[in-house]
Amino acid sequence: MTLRFLQKWHGAGNDFLVEVLEHGTAPWWDAARVRAVCQRSTGVGADGLLLATVGSEVTMVLYNADGSRAEMSGNGARCLAAAVRRATRGTWRELDLHTDAGVRHVRLTGDRDAGTGLVDMGEVTSGPGPEGSLGSATVGNLHVVVLDDPTWTVEQRERRARDWADAMGGANVEFITPVSPDRIELSVFERGVGWTLACGTGSCAVAAVARDHGLCSDVVVIGNPGGDLEVRLEGRRATLGGPFQFVANVEWLEA
Repeated sequence: MTLRFLQKWHGAGNDFLVEVLEHGTAPWWDAARVRAVCQRSTGVGADGLLLATVGSEVTMVLYNADGSRAEMSGNGARCLAAAVRRATRGTWRELDLHTDAGVRHVRLTGDRDAGTGLVDMGEVTSGPGPEGSLGSATVGNLHVVVLDDPTWTVEQRERRARDWADAMGGANVEFITPVSPDRIELSVFERGVGWTLACGTGSCAVAAVARDHGLCSDVVVIGNPGGDLEVRLEGRRATLGGPFQFVANVEWLEA
């Protein structure tokens, strides 16, 4: 039997299990173990698992709840940085994270267990999307942005999301309702997760695509189901702001 010591965090309801591995500890997790611990009925439950390796650099590896590996999460980056600070009893406020999407700078405010953070999300690259969408955007991972239709049922949205994602070879799908130039409401069907309460990379993708269509300004609040996230665009670069919250320490024992 193997015992793992995890922390659970969430950012606007987007929840993660985090393991902080010091001194370059070899990874133990595989897809089956990730699925087991993230399962909400028989496991701990989470949208994903974050692994932080702390050495000369701090690296972030992200697994979706289905065990697949993802490139980047803006909400996850805030949570992981806070988890590293908590595990190492650090007092720092800024951290460079080495992710599959490149180096991302994170700035935290608040106390050890809760606060807000800003993540430099890098360049957002807009492109064409499948028929029926506003377009696509890459923020380390790929997103399809769609104007929502209030007449669609949840089942219709899920079917469309899967079709659009498949058409792009795998993507998150964001359904948006523009409210004003500085606010957009969002629901997101995330690759490897399904419906989730918030998506940081998706919020950045929405801001970029919506701005391309004249639907929002350079600074926009994205109303995710779990809470508000703020995106600031400077040219094609995005900064994401939002909350982080410690939930619990977790001991996970695999028989």
